[in-house]
Amino acid sequence: MPHPMPEGQEPLLSVTGLTKLFGSFKACDGIDLSIGHGEIHALLGENGAGKSTLVKMLFGILAPSAGAISWFGKETVIPNPAAARRLGIGMVFQHFSLFEALTVAENIALSLDEKISISDLSKKAAELSVAYGLPLDPDAHVADLSVGERQRIEIVRALLQNPKLIILDEPTSVLTPQEADKLFETLFKLKAEGRSVLYISHRLEEVQRICDRATVLRHGRVTGACDPRQETPASLARMMVGAEVAGVEKVEPSANGDIQLQVTDLSVSPRTPFAMSLKNVSVTVRGGEVLAIAGVAGNGQSELFDALSGEYPVRDAEAIRLRGRAVGRLGINERRLLGAGFVPEERHGHAAVPAMSLSENLFLSRNASDRSAYLSGGKLGLIRHGLVQQAARRISEMMDVRKSGDDPAAGSLSGGNLQKFIVGRELDRQPSVLVVNQPTWGVDAGAASRIRQALVDLAKSGSAVIVISQDLDEIFEVATSIAAISEGRLSEAYPAGTMTRERIGILMGGVHGPEAVQSSTAESAHAH
Repeated sequence: MPHPMPEGQEPLLSVTGLTKLFGSFKACDGIDLSIGHGEIHALLGENGAGKSTLVKMLFGILAPSAGAISWFGKETVIPNPAAARRLGIGMVFQHFSLFEALTVAENIALSLDEKISISDLSKKAAELSVAYGLPLDPDAHVADLSVGERQRIEIVRALLQNPKLIILDEPTSVLTPQEADKLFETLFKLKAEGRSVLYISHRLEEVQRICDRATVLRHGRVTGACDPRQETPASLARMMVGAEVAGVEKVEPSANGDIQLQVTDLSVSPRTPFAMSLKNVSVTVRGGEVLAIAGVAGNGQSELFDALSGEYPVRDAEAIRLRGRAVGRLGINERRLLGAGFVPEERHGHAAVPAMSLSENLFLSRNASDRSAYLSGGKLGLIRHGLVQQAARRISEMMDVRKSGDDPAAGSLSGGNLQKFIVGRELDRQPSVLVVNQPTWGVDAGAASRIRQALVDLAKSGSAVIVISQDLDEIFEVATSIAAISEGRLSEAYPAGTMTRERIGILMGGVHGPEAVQSSTAESAHAH
């Protein structure tokens, strides 16, 4: 049911009955889609809906099992990404493919199909970056650049191929609101030149704002199409999920809870040449509070999580106090024994072992005290697998984890379902303090709503919750207080009700204190 092309317009790209089989599983099932010239077209869907598989076929990474792709009205085969680029299709992936030790120009050169000298390439890249409002220094090393600047490299090197169609996968997930606005200006410029954009995003307000048409996938099929400007975020989410997506019932702010986590002048030196140092971080979180820490990726979030979780203990024991006890030098298991829980950013390999079952992952995550409940004969007994599997089922039901079998391997779950299980695994322990890094990264609207509500409910029960997130919609949905991290420095925490997107963006840019308030006020006045 494709939304009709504007009258009299021939599509730039169209697919008919496009299907991709993995064994007997249909990742894409008879997809029909058309993209017009000079159009920004949204591709929407839950995790596992088939979006990634579809664009990989369009970019020549995967070969279709059935169906046809037409380019300028002529049926074509796209055997590999080089062929896609020759046709005029460029792609910017969600996860960047950049070598940090190389310069901007050297990274761009590695991706080009034609041979060109670094000096000529630097000149072309600089001119192109200025023309499209994506300023870059070709001689800068990637390690020294912000995430927003790194994304510009990916876009500029796609533009150097002179594409007619650019595929963007979650392009604003690592940007401040101000950087996102600049990106949208670039997209409108591309549209004005007659180029087209296929735009994948879970941020439905963005889709409404910039996209001309939208195609919705669910379970590998096209289930809806619309003009997103005539929809609401709620109606778009309903099309994606197939049902109403419940809103999050926030916890009411309160300063009456006991201090559960206190960080005082925490400084941590970088562990690797490309890591960020933490500089005099101080924050207090009480029971019943959800502190959200905003920031652009690469500004110290991972280092802060590692310090709070005890994965990398710090020198000063007093720098981190958990429920009144100095824990800076204690490891993660000792902090878990004191009632803390932790959900890292990386699901595969960090939060879960992909090849192991859900129940085995659950058992691994428990500390010695928790594990004894699943052992016969105390701490040195045999594992009571039935009890562990029963607990894994309970968590799956609580978090609506959708899986292929009773106790499948963690790696067989979609990203959103695995994330629900990992969060549920920590909530099952009812921790007094929970630290979560990017809780709904790459997760669809339905799963995100369930995870966010679970975090809020934990705070309502009296626990302290710290959410490190790049998603401002998420932050406003769950937080009672908000701080921002920039270049390893954490701002003061402000009541969520006093914050705006502009003010958070300014804090994320490193302007803290009274200057942030002044800048925010000036920017709001200018906007009006």
